[in-house]
Amino acid sequence: MTNGPLFEAQVAIAAAHEQTGFSDLGDGFSREGLDALLATYDEHVRDPEGRQRCYERVVYQIATRLKLEHALNTVEGWQDQEINAPIFVTGLPRSGTSALLNLLEVAPENRSPLQWEVQFPDPWPGSAPGDKDPRYDYLAKALEESRNSEFAKIHYVDADTPEECVLLHAYAFHGVQLGFEIMLEPYRSWLLAQDLTPLYAFQKKVMQLLNWRNPGQQWLLKAPAHMFGIEQILEVFPDARFIWCHRDPQKVIPSINSLNKVVLDMYLGDYSHIDMAEMGRSVMEWYAMSLERGLASRAKLPSECFIDCSQQEFVDDNMAVVQKVYDSFSLHMSDAGHNAMQAHVDNNPKGKHGKHEYRLQDYGLSAQMIAERFAFYADDPRWPISG
Repeated sequence: MTNGPLFEAQVAIAAAHEQTGFSDLGDGFSREGLDALLATYDEHVRDPEGRQRCYERVVYQIATRLKLEHALNTVEGWQDQEINAPIFVTGLPRSGTSALLNLLEVAPENRSPLQWEVQFPDPWPGSAPGDKDPRYDYLAKALEESRNSEFAKIHYVDADTPEECVLLHAYAFHGVQLGFEIMLEPYRSWLLAQDLTPLYAFQKKVMQLLNWRNPGQQWLLKAPAHMFGIEQILEVFPDARFIWCHRDPQKVIPSINSLNKVVLDMYLGDYSHIDMAEMGRSVMEWYAMSLERGLASRAKLPSECFIDCSQQEFVDDNMAVVQKVYDSFSLHMSDAGHNAMQAHVDNNPKGKHGKHEYRLQDYGLSAQMIAERFAFYADDPRWPISG
């Protein structure tokens, strides 16, 4: 029998209710998603400390959802916030999506969900727009103390780093969660069967609440997971535009497997019972499916909704890619924005936070397997995958 907490939805919901005093989880809350997530943890997380970490994360998510619903029901004015023509950055992971978003977001005219906001999307009780959240300093200190971690070498964050908006999806008990859950059953199959429209409707409400708290002009969102939801995004945000980042899958797949392993190390404890070769193949298949689905959706839509850039193109000339984004989407670049982005480029050379090292064979994969699975993409001359 596995030691540690039991992954039962009612127990976790009751714990979150006790923490917050709230009980309304909202119409968009997915109980099926919560049940699938808990079943996945229960089956695959056997280490007692790992089970405790995953359980505490779920309780935190439920508590945050309760506080979000309370805010949505009591804060005045968030419904009036307009999210006009948001830009979604997507493409395969490790293809430069984070680096591009980090650069664009430093311009004062641009707005992304920041790390502290995705951790604490609920307004502090009694706060007004523009007030500093008292939880900010706590998170900033915690992230600073983790600065030398393996995770920081792969995906550097601080409290003000733009973050993937799919972290907001977790509060709906939907979406890709931490990234390893979608490689395991039953959560993987559950998610693949879902309509993503309600998820993006929930995201829009949270964005409006964030915009009420700290207003922005041009919203920028980023996640590889958006490849699965192109059409659903456009149902919720009809004027959305997309930046599609590209990179050779031979570079992407081992890198994302390495990141997946680091997250497993952070949360699961001893997971020697999990076949990492099988998981490595699941990772490859997930992102191949994502890409196939995204490109199929893209083929149905006007080409002016999309622009493309390669990871190598961004490395070679960051500001040229920025200029292409602004020109393609008719955005106005202020002098302050240009200067802030150029300063960011000058202060953040590639590899600044450490070298990310990995070996393909550690994940049960070969270059031939990747080449065969991604031939539909790598052999298509439309896509700039160099780098």
